[in-house]
Amino acid sequence: MSLIFGFVIVLGVLIFFHELGHFLCAKAFGVGVEKFSLGFGPKIAAKTIGRTEYRLSAIPLGGYVKMVGEQPDAEIDPADIPFSFTHKNVFQRMLIVASGPVFNFVLAVLIFFGIFSFAGIMILQPIVGEVKTGSPAESAGFLQNDKILQIDKSPVESWSQMAERIMESHGAELDFVVERSGSELELRVRPGKETAPNIFGEDKERYVIGVTASGETVSKTLNPVEAFVESIRRTYEIAELTVVSVVKLIEGVIPADTIGGPILIAQVAGEQAAEGFLNLLFFIAIVSINLGILNLLPVPVLDGGHILFFLIEAVFRRPLSIRTREIAQQIGIFLLMMLMVFAFYNDIMRLFTGRVE
Repeated sequence: MSLIFGFVIVLGVLIFFHELGHFLCAKAFGVGVEKFSLGFGPKIAAKTIGRTEYRLSAIPLGGYVKMVGEQPDAEIDPADIPFSFTHKNVFQRMLIVASGPVFNFVLAVLIFFGIFSFAGIMILQPIVGEVKTGSPAESAGFLQNDKILQIDKSPVESWSQMAERIMESHGAELDFVVERSGSELELRVRPGKETAPNIFGEDKERYVIGVTASGETVSKTLNPVEAFVESIRRTYEIAELTVVSVVKLIEGVIPADTIGGPILIAQVAGEQAAEGFLNLLFFIAIVSINLGILNLLPVPVLDGGHILFFLIEAVFRRPLSIRTREIAQQIGIFLLMMLMVFAFYNDIMRLFTGRVE
């Protein structure tokens, strides 16, 4: 039950916000909207307000906003030309198309803001759990349970901040101030260089002093400004990681069997819903960012493909021919269908093996 509930909630929220972006931007530029649909296929329920039919459709794997004059070759009543999407300038059309993915990022920021405002953030304390034998830290006199307070006279609030300072040293000697048994003392250490795999399994060089974290965390309450800044930062970090992951996938660094589809989303959504509402919200934010990045890829059929067409139109001062666009759309549909089939295949294999990435 939690699987179905989580799946419906996740997809419903993501689709609604994505299409809401297109809808609001179209309205802002005076484009008439004929249909606003959650889902595809047969209509389950509908209500018409003004000229727009708001509908709930049977297949919950997407949605759409149908605008007046959306197709360049469509016949338009002369009275509807002022409300036609095709008759708006190229930059307005570009913004209308881009607003869907942008709203996916906005949704993530809003969710993170709500979570951080309500629950704060968990910070991994800069407390030493283990000092590795033969490491620079051992030579400098670090001991278990030492709490790092400062590095080169700059305060340290978290383990990640400490690790970042060590990386930025590029091997230069650092002055640490640590708290030990209620007293403060200074330790000087020169970080060493080591090669270790990153999250993508690639060997990368990094500077370390040879300590591991104790695992102690503390909850930090954030005021509204801090929560908003943290929400923007977290959204950017996940978006950046998603883009890098797509590049690594194309390069073959990440195996193709990590690609997931609706079944995987349903599995993970169900698990997160069972863990609690905040977990489910966090998952929605992450998927929303991924959806925004995916839709911005320059593939025909996706929003990014339409934006590419409009960029070409803006540069050459004329739109691509309808025939060229039709061919590009067919290629895009083929690629998208192949990706969906492959994602479903991976999902089914996970069901048989009991593996969830």
